[in-house]
Amino acid sequence: MMELTLGMYHSFGNDYLVYDCLKNEYELKPEDIRSICNRQFGAGADGVLAGPVQMFGKMGVRIFNPDGSEAAISGNGLFIFAKYLKDAGYINKKEYVLQTRSRTVSVRYHDEIGKEMTVSMGKLYCGQTAPSSDEKKTEHVQVGYRGRTYEGTCVWMGNLHCIIPMEEISAEAVCEIGAGLEKEERFPDGINTQIICIADKSNIYTEVYERGAGYTLASGSSCCAAAGVAYQLGLTDPCVYVHMPGGTLTVHIDEQMNASMTGTAECIGKITLSDEFLRKYQIMAE
Repeated sequence: MMELTLGMYHSFGNDYLVYDCLKNEYELKPEDIRSICNRQFGAGADGVLAGPVQMFGKMGVRIFNPDGSEAAISGNGLFIFAKYLKDAGYINKKEYVLQTRSRTVSVRYHDEIGKEMTVSMGKLYCGQTAPSSDEKKTEHVQVGYRGRTYEGTCVWMGNLHCIIPMEEISAEAVCEIGAGLEKEERFPDGINTQIICIADKSNIYTEVYERGAGYTLASGSSCCAAAGVAYQLGLTDPCVYVHMPGGTLTVHIDEQMNASMTGTAECIGKITLSDEFLRKYQIMAE
């Protein structure tokens, strides 16, 4: 009888399943992840976090989108995985570093149960594909929507984002704009899209469309990218509240354009996939 158990967590409505690599020897394949994350026929999730694993000599986490592709980084995924590390007893320290595919971040807990924390996400690079790359994308992107042209700013936050200030924002607008940008040839690895509305110097409202995931209620890396661009454009103060449909993150941008975010993650429970499900989708098959 086969079984596969995953932790269920969310951060501001962005939900992930945690696959503990120290308790499971099987390595999930992209098709496994697509089946598991399917909200109609599977467990349903915005992605899977696989770890702890060794990455570049550090404790790390692999982050998978619901389509099975691997993400370079996810702010909400980091909140969730940090909470899981605390719940599982892997971490007892108040502060430590965690490795992702694209960069090293630091985590600092604010409470004993690890529900609230600050994650230092590193530097934002405007227009670049990666901090080590000499190749630059177009920093400013012209985007058309309903007869109007808007200017977006590209920024690298461990992954690539396009931030577009608008007077009014909606899920419908970000889905249309984001789906279009994601398919453009100039972004061969895809791009995350955020449309933002500046309420005042301390408050930003945003809607997010993520590469490989689509519309999402929350995104930590997107909030950092949005806050960084807004600050760079002189629209906000260095410390802002970024309001998403799933909740509000506090983001701080320092003078070197390093971003840190403060937020929460919660455990929903555990789910054990049945032998029937595993056999149907040939998960853990020999």
